[in-house]
Order: sequence, then C-alpha cells, then structure tokens
Amino acid sequence: MKHDHHLRPVRSRLQALCWPMLAGVWLAMASTAGLAQVPFASGAAVTANDRAHLAQMARDWIEPALVNTLSEVPDNVLRPEILMGSLDSRLRLAPCARIEPYLPSGTRLWGRSRIGLRCIEGQVHWNVFVPVTVKAWGPAWVLKRPVPAGTMLTQDDADIAEIDWAEQSSNVLATPDSWVGQQAAFSLAPGQALRFNMVRPTPVFTRGSQVRVKSVGSGFHVVVSGQAMDEGIVGQAARVKLSSGKIITGTVRTGQVVEVRL
Repeated sequence: MKHDHHLRPVRSRLQALCWPMLAGVWLAMASTAGLAQVPFASGAAVTANDRAHLAQMARDWIEPALVNTLSEVPDNVLRPEILMGSLDSRLRLAPCARIEPYLPSGTRLWGRSRIGLRCIEGQVHWNVFVPVTVKAWGPAWVLKRPVPAGTMLTQDDADIAEIDWAEQSSNVLATPDSWVGQQAAFSLAPGQALRFNMVRPTPVFTRGSQVRVKSVGSGFHVVVSGQAMDEGIVGQAARVKLSSGKIITGTVRTGQVVEVRL
C-alpha cells in the first residue's frame, strides 16, 4: 500500500487517541477546580497589568493539569497549545485578597473555552471569566484532492499531516479503518482533516434493488426475494416488499441480504 512504510507506526499511535481520552482531559481539569489560590489586590478600575495578571493566573492553573493529564495517556502524540484571551477593559473589580481559578460547570477545555476566576476573600465576592483557546496538535488524515458527496473514500485520498484536533468539535477519524470504504457525507475539499461528521457508511444496495430476505428461526431458515424499499446499510434496518405485496423489516447483512428473526 502507498506510504505503508510510515503509516503503520502512525496508525498504532493514533489508535490510543480516542475521544474518551480527551473527555478524560476535561474531567481531570474539572477535578482540580479550586486548588489554585493566588493573592491579588485591585482598585475599583482594572488596569492592563491587572488583566494580564488575571490571565496569567488562569494560564498557570491550566497548564500543569493539561500537560500532566496528556502525559498519562499511553503513547500520546497530541501537543497542547494554550492561547489566553483577556478580560474586558471596561471591567471594574473590588479588591480581593484571594482568587480561585475554576472550570465552569459544563465547560470543556477543547477549542474555544473559558476559565472562571472568583474572589473568595474580599468585601465583594465577584466572579469573572477569562477566554481561552485550547489547541491539540497531532497527526490526522488530511485530504489530498476534492471528494464529491457520495464518493467512496480510498486510502489514496488522504495523507498524514499535523492538524489542530480541537479546531472542530467533531471527532478526528484517527485510523484508515474508520474512513476507508465510507462515503463522503458532503463535498469535501483538499486540506480538510477527516472527521466523524464527514463520512457515512456505503450502502450495499439502493432503494428498488432486488434483495434476498432470509428468515431465521429455531433450527431453520428460509430465503425469498423481494424489492428494497430503503437504502441498505449493513447493520441497520431496512424494509423489503415481498412478491405477495407484504412489507417486512429486517437487518441488512452483506451480500444484499436482509435478515428477519422469527
């Protein structure tokens, strides 16, 4: 297979990088909320230095937890990058002796996000949010050529390149097995990294095709022919109209077979 001399090791590394691992990053970050507490004092108006200090406080809280979590993933190849935003220049905060960074409920550190900073020791217990963008650089399969909608993808359609996995919320398709033989769900352009929402299973038969209906019971099976009333995707349900006019529903199998359990 083309490029196989370098694809094999990349494939084995990428198989460890599934979405549950990334969810673990978000959970680990949430579990450390409230551990970082840094003294800070401000006047009524927040200066540029104050805003920079608060943003740095948020960064100092994010970096260790993110790096430590990724380092615990076996054979991890994702390289994190944190881009801190800044607080609104019009913001006014009361003096505070102790500020606690935290991850807001329902927030995940993936792509565009935010870190909360709340005053827990002051006359006014204020709460603000610092914008943050978390990037996760790593190898992915990137298209080399345009792929029209409905076209079946082959190994030669994409090459390995480094991308930001967090640029979109849809999962990266990390191994060829997850996209080779699948159809393009819509028109795809060169340079796009293959993600879950870009592909769909290839039908084994189309609506109107002649298919075999296999009825399976205890110790026997019967096979008759019929006309498909739906597109056939292996493992999914499809309706078939029999010669008698009866419409049955079964599970699509390979070989243009629809299986009905009795």
